[in-house]
Amino acid sequence: QVQLVESGGGLVQPGGSLRLTCVASGSNFRPSFYTMGWYRQAPGKQRELVATITWSGSINYADSMKGRFTISRDDAKNTMYLQMNSPIPEDTAVYYCNARNVFAQEYWGRGTQVTVSS
Repeated sequence: QVQLVESGGGLVQPGGSLRLTCVASGSNFRPSFYTMGWYRQAPGKQRELVATITWSGSINYADSMKGRFTISRDDAKNTMYLQMNSPIPEDTAVYYCNARNVFAQEYWGRGTQVTVSS
């Protein structure tokens, strides 16, 4: 079993910055087996991809996040980050951490709320 815990959400002003953190734990967690990712869900909308990062560092961003958000991971700490720069009100959502392994097993965190407002 794998547990994912997000932190770092909160209220941020448009044009500000925020860093989200996801810490993975569990006896079955081996960083090299997992692609990690951030997803988000706004009220009344479906969950959508923000970005993913493989164990080898290959990154994929949703088009609307490119140039504003940066995903990274520190496998020595079993930790993944999402640096959010210049957020806009449309970025308001619950942000979820995801881990998917080579056997197609998938795990989710409980989410952290991000609110972009002046």
